[in-house]
Amino acid sequence: MKLTSLRLITKDIRTSVHFYEKVMGLTAQWYTEDFAELVTDSITIAIGSTRTMQMFGEQLTDFASQKNTIIEFMVPNVDEGYESIKELTNDIVQAPTTMPWGNRSLLFRDPDGNLINFFTPVSAEAIQKFNQ
Repeated sequence: MKLTSLRLITKDIRTSVHFYEKVMGLTAQWYTEDFAELVTDSITIAIGSTRTMQMFGEQLTDFASQKNTIIEFMVPNVDEGYESIKELTNDIVQAPTTMPWGNRSLLFRDPDGNLINFFTPVSAEAIQKFNQ
């Protein structure tokens, strides 16, 4: 089994795609007005409008209570990333902080309220884990 993509569903696809383009430093590939993807070497971030969920069945467009996922990006330098993120959102949950497991992390929200973690391994153990 191979994880290939993460799909985000949004009420405002243009705003969300623009946000992720800025966060990731990539240009999205639009397939329809309701679906776009940002492709990296390791995973694809797919973004769909709530209308895309209608294709899967009824009752699948109410996401108000589903905020239990954190999208994580390993970045070269969290503190530098923080400076650019402050220009994109006022919803910083946690400024750069070194966590007990050895990652320096920045936690913020996208326009739909999804949590995003930028992290940089800083302890010897964390650096070794991600250099494998």
